Amino acid sequence: MKTIITVVALAITIISCTQKNKQEGTSKTESATKVAAQSAFSIDIIVKNYLAIKNSLANDDSDAAADAGKALSETMAKTDMKKVSADQMEAYMSITDDAKEHADHIGSNGGKIEHQREHFITLSKDMNDLIQLFGTNQKLYLDFCPMADDNKGAVWISETKEITNPYFGKDMATCGSIKKEF
Repeated sequence: MKTIITVVALAITIISCTQKNKQEGTSKTESATKVAAQSAFSIDIIVKNYLAIKNSLANDDSDAAADAGKALSETMAKTDMKKVSADQMEAYMSITDDAKEHADHIGSNGGKIEHQREHFITLSKDMNDLIQLFGTNQKLYLDFCPMADDNKGAVWISETKEITNPYFGKDMATCGSIKKEF
């Protein structure tokens, strides 16, 4: 008798868990589709400007990084907010306010590459957050250098699988690894 009760209880548990998982899967899928449909907003131009900073720093070109920082700041200032969904607006504003501040620092500090690289650390975290929030139409990579930021490690976004380290430039061009693919 105990065996029959145990088998029935186990069957009920399995069936209810299966039903719950099916319901959760559907609601997650519907939620993701709803968010994607709401957001006709693209961060592609922001990413393009960010990558120009990254490539300039990787090439030890502080002046080009400054120009790219100014371009990124201007792009963020001119972003059409009507295309950002209400659900994403607060997160977008929080991320881009911080990112714009760091882009401004990079833009106004041509000739001071170490200072630019310090601001690039936080800018890269912000870009990762934007990509997580909005996605991208471009294949990108989240790279990581364990020696950057005084050996605390830091990430950056790249458009290639090849590591080109913006934190150490040509001195340690290939220091780092791919952490994630977008």
